[in-house]
Amino acid sequence: MPDASPLTLDSVSVLLVWTAIAIYALAFIAYAVDLARRGAVAVEAKDAAARTARDRELVAAGGGSARTGIIEQMRAQEAASEDALNAPVGRRSRLVWARIGTSLTVLGFLFHLGGDVTRGIAAGRVPWSNMYEFALTGTLLIVAVYLGVLFRYDLRFLGTFITGLVVVLLGGTAIWFYTDIVPLMDPLKSVWLVIHVFVASLATALFALAFGLSVLQLMQARREARIAVAARAQDAADTSAGSTAKTGPRFLQTLPSAEALESLAYRFAILGFIFWTFTLIAGSIWANDAWGRYWGFDTKEVWTFVIWVLYAGYIHARATRGWRGSRSAWLSIIGFTAVIFNFTIVNMFFKGLHAYSGLS
Repeated sequence: MPDASPLTLDSVSVLLVWTAIAIYALAFIAYAVDLARRGAVAVEAKDAAARTARDRELVAAGGGSARTGIIEQMRAQEAASEDALNAPVGRRSRLVWARIGTSLTVLGFLFHLGGDVTRGIAAGRVPWSNMYEFALTGTLLIVAVYLGVLFRYDLRFLGTFITGLVVVLLGGTAIWFYTDIVPLMDPLKSVWLVIHVFVASLATALFALAFGLSVLQLMQARREARIAVAARAQDAADTSAGSTAKTGPRFLQTLPSAEALESLAYRFAILGFIFWTFTLIAGSIWANDAWGRYWGFDTKEVWTFVIWVLYAGYIHARATRGWRGSRSAWLSIIGFTAVIFNFTIVNMFFKGLHAYSGLS
């Protein structure tokens, strides 16, 4: 942490960053309450639907199997959730706690942006030349992409993940990765610092959204599989199995189907992959300008390529029908894990020409 004596622009930046972290934490709580309330509403709707189904069975005995009723009910829920996902901003459900969470996220983003800008002004350059600054800008872009996407898709159910991730990454960065402002090293004095690192940060933000959706996809796929098992059991006259079987967190009932979540994650991963491909190419050009070669098997270069291969494999697997579903979701999760590994472990413990962490 910086010295608390004179109030400098960098000190103001740190204060703004910690304020943003606190607001993001409040947003996380608000989004968590929203998910809990969604779960309660989903249970009430499920109970009402079950009562309606039992009444129909009494009126028309043998008119349809229990399994058919459960599957139809699940499909109706999925259709309603997917309609809500694509609903225009003015026609979305007025979820009070989700709106509070989003408002707090916007407020936190403004403080976060202020902290990032004041750090850049204090340094007299773009604020992403070391681990602290890269994390500052990278987490800012994660929130920016999330808020921007909300104008097209109602992803407020992802708010808990996004704000929680940012609190952990930004808070950890402020505690462990903070460094004083120092002059740039000679290889960093290039226009490619602006282009290469910013595009890499943007790709990371898109990968983060794909990661969150892939995690929810796995949870939703597991729930759908359990519902199918419960439906078969109930269809075999074991009514207690169908009514008491646990299918996972209740809020999943208000989310789109696993297939819809997978499709959305795939779109974000493709966009991120395009930016990451440019990052790889721009990095090679910059390496040639700085060190006289395009590729030298430096640790950072190798891991950047490994991440590219992982996401190329994910996109290829998703395009191949046999690899859709849980297996492709795991590739998305592994890919983002490699991104975090590249940012933390590689920067901190692997020495090379890209040793610009700023840590002593």
